[in-house]
Amino acid sequence: MIKILAYRFSAFGDVAMTVPVITEFLQQNPEVELVMVSRQNFKDLFEGIPKLTFIGIDLDDYKGILGLRKLGKRLLKEFSPTYIADLHDVIRTKTLNLFFTKNGLQVFKINKGKKEKELLTDVWNLDKKKLLPTSERYAEVFRAMNFKLELSHQYLPKSVTKTGIGIAPFAQHKGKMLPLEKMLEVVRIVAKTHKIYFFGGGKHEVAILNDWQEKVPNTTNLAGTLSLKEELQKISALEVMISMDSANMHLASLVGTRCISIWGSTHPYAGFLGYGQLEKDTVQVNDLTCRPCSVFGDKECFRGDWACLEEIDIQEIINLI
Repeated sequence: MIKILAYRFSAFGDVAMTVPVITEFLQQNPEVELVMVSRQNFKDLFEGIPKLTFIGIDLDDYKGILGLRKLGKRLLKEFSPTYIADLHDVIRTKTLNLFFTKNGLQVFKINKGKKEKELLTDVWNLDKKKLLPTSERYAEVFRAMNFKLELSHQYLPKSVTKTGIGIAPFAQHKGKMLPLEKMLEVVRIVAKTHKIYFFGGGKHEVAILNDWQEKVPNTTNLAGTLSLKEELQKISALEVMISMDSANMHLASLVGTRCISIWGSTHPYAGFLGYGQLEKDTVQVNDLTCRPCSVFGDKECFRGDWACLEEIDIQEIINLI
């Protein structure tokens, strides 16, 4: 049996995007077992995948070069891998790669396409080209090991009965988040005909969503009340999820729920559209030549007015619903 040791430690959405790739890879290569190493709190993302062993770690336990060497020794001793798959390619994983290489193992790592993404997000570049989806970048790592892997780019529904609409109005960065007053207006309109469930995390987000729940009938705030496993179960039972370019879009893909995604300074061209989600279900201002100006939405607005978000017509969201 061939054993592959793979790792990706963050961010949440990027780790979630590895799941369908790994699932299809293991289905198509029955001679392979895979050990996935990531943060402990991501464990539920990988539940129920045959031939996969999840190792959840606390990165604080493996700080610095010596800490990573300790992690490498542990993984080498416990699993004796055949190949190493670095699905992250950051300083932490480069250090781990060096340890495994010195111990005679072949390391295969993701090509993030940094130069392509720099060109895509150059506000002076008017010739924007669609880049390779991140799921295919993950797949290329396994193909480089000479395994077959044809991605379906289809999600599988995990719930037969679907009811209600999920709304996740937050994102990590301002450049990815529809102004809250716009989203609240969407909530007011849609709640007249559909039951709405709010998703989010953190005290500030929970407080805002509690306020929305009080203001708008036919809404329930689930933020801060569910474990990741319970959240996945709830999303699987929704008719549709409305999300920013954020982790909730990827969670919807994992459980087979259609997602209407809203994009500001980022763009599906960068390769982060949810697995199996449709470009026609994206909402964005298409006639701004400065878009996208960021891969992750973490840059200040080049124009200073956040037109990519302020100019979104909420009627587009409602029409898609």
